[in-house]
Amino acid sequence: MGSGSWHMEKRDSFRIEPVRDIDNVLENGSLSIIVLGASGDLAKKKTFPALFNLYRQGFLLPEEVHIFGYARTKISDDELRNRIRGYLVSDKGASPKDVEDVTNFLQLIKYVSGSYDGEEGFRLLDKEISDNEISKNSAEGSSRRLFYLALPPSVYPSVCRMIRHYCMNRSDLGGWTRIVVEKPFGKDLDSAEQLSNQIGELFEESQIYRIDHYLGKELVQNLLVLRFANRFFLPLWNRDNIENVQIVFREDFGTEGRGGYFDEYGIIRDIIQNHLLQVLCLVAMEKPISLKPEHIRDEKVKVLQSVMPVEDDEVVLGQYDGYTDDPTVPDHSNTPTFSTVILRIHNERWEGVPFILKAGKALNSRKAEIRVQFKDVPGDIFKCKKQGRNEFVIRLQPSEAMYMKLTVKQPGLEMSTVQSELDLSYGQRYQGVTIPEAYERLILDTIRGDQQHFVRRDELKAAWEIFTPLLHRIDNGEVKPLPYQPGSRGPAEADALLEKAGYVQTHGYIWIPPTL
Repeated sequence: MGSGSWHMEKRDSFRIEPVRDIDNVLENGSLSIIVLGASGDLAKKKTFPALFNLYRQGFLLPEEVHIFGYARTKISDDELRNRIRGYLVSDKGASPKDVEDVTNFLQLIKYVSGSYDGEEGFRLLDKEISDNEISKNSAEGSSRRLFYLALPPSVYPSVCRMIRHYCMNRSDLGGWTRIVVEKPFGKDLDSAEQLSNQIGELFEESQIYRIDHYLGKELVQNLLVLRFANRFFLPLWNRDNIENVQIVFREDFGTEGRGGYFDEYGIIRDIIQNHLLQVLCLVAMEKPISLKPEHIRDEKVKVLQSVMPVEDDEVVLGQYDGYTDDPTVPDHSNTPTFSTVILRIHNERWEGVPFILKAGKALNSRKAEIRVQFKDVPGDIFKCKKQGRNEFVIRLQPSEAMYMKLTVKQPGLEMSTVQSELDLSYGQRYQGVTIPEAYERLILDTIRGDQQHFVRRDELKAAWEIFTPLLHRIDNGEVKPLPYQPGSRGPAEADALLEKAGYVQTHGYIWIPPTL
């Protein structure tokens, strides 16, 4: 066969490939969703509300789905339902339809009490699941079982062992068993690998869904479309045009009762090593050969493996004044509540471009955004360089938006310039459209068997390899956090590091979300 005809045949087959080409097993039989840690805060505030919203939108059909809560707390079905009820809809202004939806949804929930390392509780759980599957006329082994571990990682190994021994479905008959695990996935490379080994001995990688809720955010999910479906970004997205990239997470409150938990991890483990690093992968990765989950995750791993070791002079740590006043925090804690870290990617596209990851608590604002700053325009005939550089900003939260900062002529008779923006604010452009919560998307992806927005084992390992040496130096007291005032921008040294990295702050321009 000649090369020309072969080429045409391949291109035709590629064009008709569906956007979501996922190698799912046959989806039939009942769906059992088991929330382990059902009485905890994560389950009440995130997991059950996400399941309720999927139910209301018709993604969880009452004739197919049943939800089981499992925890050590000895409570009845109705007690669990009453604990959850207030998190599903607001009591104020709830319509009769809302109340009816809540009531019907809660009837799908059954509670089982048991330990996380004991055979008896999980045998009882399996019996309840099996009885429900029989009641829905599912053939044995054809049902689907989704286990959501809303639990601390310390109990993952024992819980996974119990599921494997006593609660598995027989996937060879068309059903499946999948588990969802929450971060933190370890505290460093060794502990993450140990956890991965313990779970990996029990489940195939295709059954494990490591959830990072940032990958479910609307604007994060838009990154691949923006980069690879718009022609004008393609020639600009490289070291020839981009001066630096910032990925920022800011909170205007402190640990607020989570001090003891937070002090074990710190801001790098809590935010930067997972959420912000995942965003970096999507900003920096090459175009995958398709939208299949493995092809996308392959490209993310390549980015992580290209990141150079972190240098101490490209890190600023901070701890807000008053952090150690929390009685659950040690008086001489070295845990950072703020960090700015510069990562450098050693490849053809990004050589020389600093990626600035910045996260902090008790700062002067709350936001998460990606800020791509372009190089100066050569030959500045308008003498407008001091007004600021072009920037492409993706506002992840709050007030989801994306806007391009650019220089324009100021209206009037004079030839003067001013900074303005091309703005796509979601609240204005998509009025009446509800943006789903991240957990809704990710749970639905798990049911569909789509692992695109979940962290693969080699991806997790590569992420820990970047930060473990720095984290060990912090843990050993070799790198100290600088004090900063609550309500400030963080340590002044962090702004100096940004300037050293080549970031030029725009003075006199503030982006204001448009009003409806």
